[in-house]
Amino acid sequence: MAGRRRKKFKLLAETIEDGTRASAGQPDEQETHFELPTEILELIISHLTFRDNICASAVCRRWHSVAISVRKVNKPPWLMFFPKVGDLYEFYDPSRRKTYWLELPKLRGSRLCYAKYGWLLLYKPRTQRMFFYCPYTREKIKLPRREFGYQIVAFSAAPTSPSCILFTVKHVSPTLVAISTCHPGANEWTTVNYQNRLPFVSSIWNKLVFCNGLFYCLSLTGWLGVYNPNECTWDVLSVHPPRCPESFFVKNWWKGKFIAEHNGDIFAIYTCSALIPVVYKLDQTNKVWTEMETLEGSTLFASFLSSQARMDLNGMMRNNVYFSKVRYYGKRCVSYSLDSGRYHPRNQCYDWGEQDPYESIWIEAPEDLSTFL
Repeated sequence: MAGRRRKKFKLLAETIEDGTRASAGQPDEQETHFELPTEILELIISHLTFRDNICASAVCRRWHSVAISVRKVNKPPWLMFFPKVGDLYEFYDPSRRKTYWLELPKLRGSRLCYAKYGWLLLYKPRTQRMFFYCPYTREKIKLPRREFGYQIVAFSAAPTSPSCILFTVKHVSPTLVAISTCHPGANEWTTVNYQNRLPFVSSIWNKLVFCNGLFYCLSLTGWLGVYNPNECTWDVLSVHPPRCPESFFVKNWWKGKFIAEHNGDIFAIYTCSALIPVVYKLDQTNKVWTEMETLEGSTLFASFLSSQARMDLNGMMRNNVYFSKVRYYGKRCVSYSLDSGRYHPRNQCYDWGEQDPYESIWIEAPEDLSTFL
């Protein structure tokens, strides 16, 4: 596969530079050493993915030099831990295996709901107040009051964006759900009841993700509900639930289910206790979950409330699933490699049922470390 990709880029290089010679009115026999201007070559290669950048660097020495100069490696998210007491919050960087701390007294009495785009969504049961909070800038955005209990809530974009919508779904009956939506700046939540075409049991163990303009909700039993916020429509897809691993239905099995999205693809992760994780990708054309033997270079970061996916991380982190658990006195994040087919650290039993689902979450890495203790 890598050899074919390298040949493709060599052909691309010849095509680009042949086209440049022709546009400059210089036939090949008169100018055999014409080169694409470096600025244009940098612009083209800068738009490639990490994998394609590597292949482009194998074309020739000049392309190798340019590819390295514009190569970008993404940052993995950090794992944020909520303390049982006190205001000192722990942040773990899985790429460097380093821990940082922030004192955040404004989060006292809050319960974690969701995290994405560097923002936390939190709820204060005492005041029934939900709000956004950025732990790095200390910026806070209030939302209308509402009693939530332990419903799972997700949002579509950063709260500073005009396209930000909050979404939650609540079970009313096997054929009826109540969907509530809101946006920053609104005075109240909007709730509408929807009939289910297929039985859909919504519970506090739902998994929510926003992808391609739609909210996807993976139910307790594995059915996938879809809400379109633009058209205000709800549907349960006729996609059979992912096949569960053997012995999956044991105590607290629901804590071993995760859902994430990346570039329009939706992934589901099933694992429990000592069982190895099984990763599925939703085939939206054929309406079926397909089991993945490789993540094709991507990395999944799974946590109970919200999970994330990344491409173009450093080599050791690629094709892994990282979980919201740290071992060896905070020095190692628990991960599973699809390449080696085993957990790291090895020879341990990871019982997700023992973990408090509301104590940790993946959040985007900060740009500036100067704010940390």
